[in-house]
Amino acid sequence: MDGESIRERLRELQARELAGLLVLAALVVGGGVLWYVRSLPSQVRVEAAVGRTAPAFASPPGAVATPSPSPGVVVVDVAGWVRSPGVYELPVGSRVVDALQRAGGARPGADLTSINLAALLTDGEQVVIGKRGSTVGSGSSVSGAGGASGPGGGLVNINTASLEELDTLPGIGSTLGQRIIDYREQHGPFSSVDDLLNVSGIGDQRLADLRDLVTV
Repeated sequence: MDGESIRERLRELQARELAGLLVLAALVVGGGVLWYVRSLPSQVRVEAAVGRTAPAFASPPGAVATPSPSPGVVVVDVAGWVRSPGVYELPVGSRVVDALQRAGGARPGADLTSINLAALLTDGEQVVIGKRGSTVGSGSSVSGAGGASGPGGGLVNINTASLEELDTLPGIGSTLGQRIIDYREQHGPFSSVDDLLNVSGIGDQRLADLRDLVTV
């Protein structure tokens, strides 16, 4: 074997050794990278299966869930010639017609021509439905105080006053107060203060004592 062949064989051995070293170096580097990646903390696991989603993050310990806000309401008093007078809660943005429906609707003979059924309700408002042909018209009014007061304050509305409020009037008491309530429930709202004479136990003198203290 001449010298040229020997040099050729050496070059082939060097090339193979170099390739082997390169492969070995690639394996070492790849293994190091894989070890580093696997050592990192895992934050999100993505499911490999089709159609499955990654699990949602759990709330941190001690976290308090914030309740969703409840829809706003307005409180209104529906009185007069309706089937179920009373105080009702309705969503903000409701109108007079909604309050009328909550009160069971108007009674036969109710006057709905003088009230704006499309008007927006406000908190603390009183909606009064009158009777057709009566001197008391339908309407609505804001009552921040929440109703009639006794002799020391404003006038007592005999169409909406409670038994306790009527009891504060001179000469009425709980017995006559209940008769007033029974009368308006059976016959509808009083059209005038003089209609109190229709209540058993109230005469001209007692009406004179009440005239400046009550209203309809």
